[in-house]
Amino acid sequence: MSRSRGRWGRNPGGARSGLSDGQVRHQLGRQYRAQHVRLHPIGQIRSTLRTREEAPRQGSEGAPDAWLEVNPAFARGLLGIAAGDEVIVVTWLHRADRDVLEVHPRGDPENPLAGVFATRSSDRPNPLGLHRVTVRQISGTRLLIGPIEAIDGTPIVDVKAVLVEGAQ
Repeated sequence: MSRSRGRWGRNPGGARSGLSDGQVRHQLGRQYRAQHVRLHPIGQIRSTLRTREEAPRQGSEGAPDAWLEVNPAFARGLLGIAAGDEVIVVTWLHRADRDVLEVHPRGDPENPLAGVFATRSSDRPNPLGLHRVTVRQISGTRLLIGPIEAIDGTPIVDVKAVLVEGAQ
């Protein structure tokens, strides 16, 4: 039987798959055990948002600006970024539930269940967040960016330039 996973969704096992939660985790673990991916955070977000419940679902829905603090070991990677630039910040959504495969979009039980890969849910097997933001200010290895819905302490995996059409 499937079980509820709070307001965000439910576990991958259950009536649809005919497998218990433990069986699904075991099968997924066995299938992907040999494939290890290691990510090394380059920094973290410093935000006034402290909990998932405080955070808007998208940056454009009233999220504040926040500081992206880059580890000094990666400071040279910031060369070429300037105030006013748009960048994509890739985050590791460290408070996500990695066992969820289905959710009610936007957390609304009135919406039919959808697979997490068809949604922007933070709960998913590999909880990477993609945030298109504007660099407001740069102070050493700190970038004031926004708007961003990431909560305080969220690890930063990468920062990527937004390419203008026709640019290389």
